[in-house]
Amino acid sequence: MTQYLSQDKHDALAVELDELRTKKMPETAKRIDEARQMGDLSENAEYHAAREQLGWEKGREKEIRAILDSAEILDEKIASSSVVNVGSTIVVQLNGHERTYNIVGAQEADPASGKISNESPLGEALLGSRVGDTVPVEVPAGIQTYTIIQVG
Repeated sequence: MTQYLSQDKHDALAVELDELRTKKMPETAKRIDEARQMGDLSENAEYHAAREQLGWEKGREKEIRAILDSAEILDEKIASSSVVNVGSTIVVQLNGHERTYNIVGAQEADPASGKISNESPLGEALLGSRVGDTVPVEVPAGIQTYTIIQVG
C-alpha cells in the first residue's frame, strides 16, 4: 500500500531511521551487554528494560523502513490542481461554516490541526472533487454534506 508523504515528513523519517540505527540501537545493545555482566539475569530489571527497549527500537526501525519503501512523495503540482488530491488544501462549507483541510497521507494526519488522511472517510470522500461539488460523507451521526469552496 502506498504511503503518501510530504518531502519534509520523508526526510524526518529518514533522520529518525538513521538515529535509530547509528545511535539508539547500539546504545541499547551496550546497556544489555553491561546488564548481562551484572550476573543473574532473572532478577535484573535493567537487563529486561533494555531488552524491551531494543525490541521497540527494532520494531520502529522495521515500521519506518516499510513506510519509506512504499512512500510516494507528494507532487506539489498535483496538490495545486483544481481537483482535490492528496496534498491539496481545501476550503469546504458544512452547515453554514467554512473549514479548511489539508489532505495528507495517513502518517501525517492530525485532525486537530486540519490535516486529514486520504484514508479517512472524509478524506476519501473528498478526493476527486472540484470547486462547487457537494460531497455527502457518512459519519456515525448520519450523512453530512460538504460543499467544496476552494481547492489549492
